[in-house]
Amino acid sequence: MGSRFSLALAAVLFTGALHAQIIEFESGGLKYRTLTRGGVTIMWAHLPMHIKEYAVLQVAISNGSPVSWQVKPQDFKFEKPEGETMAALPAATVVESLMERAGRGDVIKLITAYEGALYGNTRVHSTNGYESRRQDAQAEMGGGKLRAAAAASAIAFVPSKLLPGQSTDGAIFYPNSGKPLGAGKLIVNAAGEIFVFPVDVEAHLRP
Repeated sequence: MGSRFSLALAAVLFTGALHAQIIEFESGGLKYRTLTRGGVTIMWAHLPMHIKEYAVLQVAISNGSPVSWQVKPQDFKFEKPEGETMAALPAATVVESLMERAGRGDVIKLITAYEGALYGNTRVHSTNGYESRRQDAQAEMGGGKLRAAAAASAIAFVPSKLLPGQSTDGAIFYPNSGKPLGAGKLIVNAAGEIFVFPVDVEAHLRP
């Protein structure tokens, strides 16, 4: 009996410790959640806008581990309370879709929302994220204004190999008919770890 109680208590304490590792903070009106496992830190927040059929999250990943890790949008899955799971779409799929279906105004709104969140968050310091991709896109176009495709390419979270000490950021897209994701769990299988973030319905996203 005593051993069973000890095991149950240990399980409760272990579970509590896992949830205690999730840090929440607000920046620029957005509610961020961050979790570190094995030296790798994942930070994310809902973007307060939706483009066409997508729900959009801003994500940042930093590699503080001694080994390199490959990260990609498909590592991010959202599980609804009823058990249905959605995987974030590959960057190439998002860019192609935005070019076919989204107007320039939609892309500009997305850029404005993303940059507002990124530059307003002092905890994000990407070594090869959106800012680096944006500058590369501008250089390829001779320093002119970004077209819709270049802008979407710069914003979308792309597969990246993060060396120790490197970090990246980007927007990930879920096909959700333009609606907020709602309550559920964000599950990230990355860097040999599983990151689980319980998700409540955000106040500013409630109907």
